[in-house]
Amino acid sequence: MPQDMPPSGGYAQVQYKRNIPARGFKPWQYMLGMHAIMAYGFYRYFQGVREQRELAREKMWSRLHIMPLLQAEEDRDQVRRYYADKAREKELLGEETKVYNSDRFIRPTFGYLPANATK
Repeated sequence: MPQDMPPSGGYAQVQYKRNIPARGFKPWQYMLGMHAIMAYGFYRYFQGVREQRELAREKMWSRLHIMPLLQAEEDRDQVRRYYADKAREKELLGEETKVYNSDRFIRPTFGYLPANATK
């Protein structure tokens, strides 16, 4: 029995690969997009940090400039309270009594205790 031989032009190519088109972007395009988004995010982040630093500096300087005004206001309030206490004392006792050794104004440094603190 004679053996079968291949045809004279050879057998046709066997297609074992699938011809599926690539979907989506190439990996280097994803990397480029990711880096672009990250660069924009870092840019905005550092802009925000710079803005916060400027606002903190402005807040500090505004507090420094308003501090003498606040101190003067507090001093006026202390003097007003001092003279109101003196007037109330004179009204209750009938005369002005000297408690301290000098007439110089000294900021009061006492704290109020609750009524039952001595028990």
